[in-house]
Amino acid sequence: MRIAKRIEQLPVYPFVEISRKIAEKRAQGKPVITFGIGDPDLPTPDSILDHLTTAAREPENHRYPETEGLPEFRASVSTWYQNRFGVDLDPETEILSLIGAKEGIAHIGLALIDPGETVLQPDPAYPVYNIGTLFAGGEPYWMPLLEKNKWLPDLGDIPRRVASQSRVMWLNYPNNPTGAIASLEYFERAVAFAKANDIVLLHDACYSEVAYDGYQPASILQIPGAKEVAVEFHSLSKTYNMTGWRIGMAAGNPEVIRALFKVKSNLDSGVAQAVQKMAIAALNGPQDYLKLRNARYQARRDRILPVLSRIGLEVDPPKASLYIWAKVPNGFTSSTFATALLDDKDIVVTPGSSYGKYGEGYIRLSLTLSDNHVQEAAHRLGSWTPQAPI
Repeated sequence: MRIAKRIEQLPVYPFVEISRKIAEKRAQGKPVITFGIGDPDLPTPDSILDHLTTAAREPENHRYPETEGLPEFRASVSTWYQNRFGVDLDPETEILSLIGAKEGIAHIGLALIDPGETVLQPDPAYPVYNIGTLFAGGEPYWMPLLEKNKWLPDLGDIPRRVASQSRVMWLNYPNNPTGAIASLEYFERAVAFAKANDIVLLHDACYSEVAYDGYQPASILQIPGAKEVAVEFHSLSKTYNMTGWRIGMAAGNPEVIRALFKVKSNLDSGVAQAVQKMAIAALNGPQDYLKLRNARYQARRDRILPVLSRIGLEVDPPKASLYIWAKVPNGFTSSTFATALLDDKDIVVTPGSSYGKYGEGYIRLSLTLSDNHVQEAAHRLGSWTPQAPI
């Protein structure tokens, strides 16, 4: 039996390896605490779940859904974008439902990239951007995210020849894994760059509703003319603690939305209608709870940051996203520090190198673990002195 080369070339998805390590430790009876995966520990609000349970009993929702999503769902996304960002979107042509943002991010390459075409991708980054490029036969050109540039790609460093030959560019702010943010001014430059080079600009905005210290992230679609070149991916997973229900949306340029629809209509059957009904309730309902939820995450951030500094990690407090991005002490690599922490204190973090070459030297911690576990992790770290490998 022969497996396709594209599968053989795929790296192990980072969180699969993390889950394996956690299982091994727990099988040994170890009390593992994990900062590894950005999966909200807080439940989906009851007011949203009530709409799911009602919709699940309606026979019309037991049938195949339409790929593009219910008209009511797309209308709710349009209203939400208008209320949140002041962005006007046509529900018929500029919005598409997704089986979670990950699905759309993975499929969009099949709609836009021909074999051999160049894709501008950040490094470090969410691995699925590159997986989608590889499945489509594209060639990644890596845009380094560096601390000196505030973890933003330096568009001026991209050679003109590369830019002119590129088909797609990925951005992601608030950023995973670095927690960095982007200003409207930066988005303006990115849109202008995409227009000048006939590039489709894809923006992953899944963390826009997780923010701290009064900061409010922007949408790239707020930039005048952005819809001429840009599509934004969004999700209800992080916003409403709905990771398990798998629903998100793509919004923006109608030609790109139509192309992604063609791919999806041939490969999947859309989002379950009962799930869409609960999503409508989430988007249309009161949003006050988001402030309370973000306050919980911010308290976790503020509890763990001083301890990280005490053990020699360098970190700027993130203003958004679910993550802390910390520079490891001298003498360690991302992997050796993560291994030492797991071996010595039964605490799991993600090596920055899992997200790309330029993630080396950092670790990522997710804030999606219980308050009690954050407190216990802070206690364990308070008595730990990292010993670099000889």
